[in-house]
Amino acid sequence: MTAPAPNHAAGSQHELWKITLGELDEKMGVKILEESVERVVATMPVEGNRQSFGLLHGGASLAVGEAVGSWAAVIHASTMGKTAVGVDVSATHHRSAREGQVTITATPIHLGGTLTTHEVLITNEAGQRLCTLRITNLMMTPKN
Repeated sequence: MTAPAPNHAAGSQHELWKITLGELDEKMGVKILEESVERVVATMPVEGNRQSFGLLHGGASLAVGEAVGSWAAVIHASTMGKTAVGVDVSATHHRSAREGQVTITATPIHLGGTLTTHEVLITNEAGQRLCTLRITNLMMTPKN
């Protein structure tokens, strides 16, 4: 994988952080479609992420939702030369899925210098809301 060209935020001397999938993200089949301070969008197949009753696993929804929300927070933090760590996540499951692919979209509710909060929506291919997450991340100076 080649390194992306530097992407600087308007008025910032800091390079925007680019998403790198972790081991769990790769095992879950996550694909990144968009990444910016304003919005992070990813997809994930239902197949391979189902529980024993054949439905999308709620834990898979939380794992991917937390990842996408945290990535959005880290992109924002990178505009200040910081990183972000999750401190709270909550989710409501609205409906289930048995097949296809889900889309995960994180948008900011609050972008502060100390805390961020993002809403993360997980929808099916018909655009129906499956799960709504809210994640709060703490901005931190990176440890070397």
